[in-house]
Amino acid sequence: MRFVRFSLAGLLALALTACHSNSSSETAKAPAATSAAPAVGPKPGATSGKKRLLFFGNSLTAGYGVEPDQAFPGLIGQKIDSLQLDYEVVNAGLSGETTAGGLSRVGWVLRQPVAVFVLELGGNDGLRGLPLASTRRNLQGIIDTVRRRSPKAQIVLAGMQIPPNLGAKYAADFKAIYQDLATQNNLVLIPFLLQGVGGDRSLNQADGIHPTPAGHRIVARTVWTVLQPLLPNYITRRPSRFTSSRSSSRLR
Repeated sequence: MRFVRFSLAGLLALALTACHSNSSSETAKAPAATSAAPAVGPKPGATSGKKRLLFFGNSLTAGYGVEPDQAFPGLIGQKIDSLQLDYEVVNAGLSGETTAGGLSRVGWVLRQPVAVFVLELGGNDGLRGLPLASTRRNLQGIIDTVRRRSPKAQIVLAGMQIPPNLGAKYAADFKAIYQDLATQNNLVLIPFLLQGVGGDRSLNQADGIHPTPAGHRIVARTVWTVLQPLLPNYITRRPSRFTSSRSSSRLR
C-alpha cells in the first residue's frame, strides 16, 4: 500500500494540556519531528503516478496513540488498495496542530498537486478557546491555498464539535464554522468527524480525546461514506468494510 505518513509528533492528551502545548507547531513551515517514526510508503516528494488523496489535520489524523495502519487515514488507504483505485493516501497530520499552524505549513505540503484534500483542523483551537474569527479566517486561508495550488482538487472539510466547557454559545458558534465554510466555498462536508466515537469511553484512549483502533475504524467508515462518491472507478458492488491489519474485527 502506498501510504505516506509525514509526522507523529507528541500531542495533547487533555484539554488542559492543549492550552499549554508548545506553540512551535503553529509556526512550523514543515511537519516537525519527522524522525519520531519512519515514513510508511514512499518518501515525501516521491512520485508514484497515482492521484494524491491528502489528509491534513492534527493528532486525530496523525493517529496519536495508535499504529499508522490503525489510524483512519491508514484504514482508508487499505480500503483504496483493496479496491485497486488509482490513489495514493498521504497522511499530513501533525499532532498539536492549530488552524494557524496549518495555514503556515499548507503551502509546503502542497508542493505536489492533490486530487482530494481532506481538511481536519480546528479542534485544538476550540479546546484552547481561541477566537472563533481567527479559526474561521485560518481555515478559509487553507482552503484558498489549496484552490490556488491544486485548482481541480476536491476539498473535504471535516466538521468538529467541542464540549460546552467555554459556554454553550462558543461551542455552538464553533460547530457552525464548518457548515458555513462548506456552504460558502462549495465544499464536501463531513458533519462531525467523531460521530459515534466522541464521548464514548470504550472507543477512546484514556485521555478521552483520541480514538482507540476500534474508534478509528468507526471514523474511517464515516469518512469513507463521504469520500466514496468522489473517487472515480469506485466499484459499488464491493462491500464497504474496514479491516485493521492488527485486528480481525470489521465495521459494516
